[in-house]
Amino acid sequence: MTTLTRQDLNFGQVVADILCEFLEVAIHLILYVREVYPSGIFQKRNKYNVPVQMSCHPELNQYIHDTLHCVKPLIEKNDAEKVVVVIMDKEHHPVERFVFEISQPPILSISSDTLLSHVEQLLRAVILKISVCDAVLENNPPGCTFTVLVHTREAATRNMEKVQVIKDFPWIVADEQEVHMQEPRLIPLKTMTSDIVKMQLYVEERAQKAS
Repeated sequence: MTTLTRQDLNFGQVVADILCEFLEVAIHLILYVREVYPSGIFQKRNKYNVPVQMSCHPELNQYIHDTLHCVKPLIEKNDAEKVVVVIMDKEHHPVERFVFEISQPPILSISSDTLLSHVEQLLRAVILKISVCDAVLENNPPGCTFTVLVHTREAATRNMEKVQVIKDFPWIVADEQEVHMQEPRLIPLKTMTSDIVKMQLYVEERAQKAS
């Protein structure tokens, strides 16, 4: 067993790589399971040794990729507290918010030979939970869209306007109506704890979804 700080071996970068790869799979799967886009644009892939549905629509894939490329430096510096997939109705009011709460320990106690396989097992369990989440959620109204929000620590927020990771893909402050939902129903989906990251996934669901 080895004890490391976050600066050793650039461990923040390792965590960011793992989490962003996971979040990409998770976002695609959420969009499929919650029927934000037609099932015909998705193809079955194998991730974390389980079958998942991934979009094959170039523009959608590029948006998700660019978003996570911008999120990655925040996770690497442990500045991202939450990554939220917001599903909105035609009036751009949230009907569901999939919230990934992320925390990283300052001291990492790891056994390198088992670390990645253990984390992969935990992430697989989260993916499996997302794949069946429609069983605990009400149907969404037709014509929904989505966006991805990142909740950052205060110091990071002040610096984000100065840093533009991708040209023409700037961070903007989220609209109030995208962030808040009146009296949502809270549905815990999965909690995972590992030596390098802790993550809690839950859904905030609007009580009345009919437009």
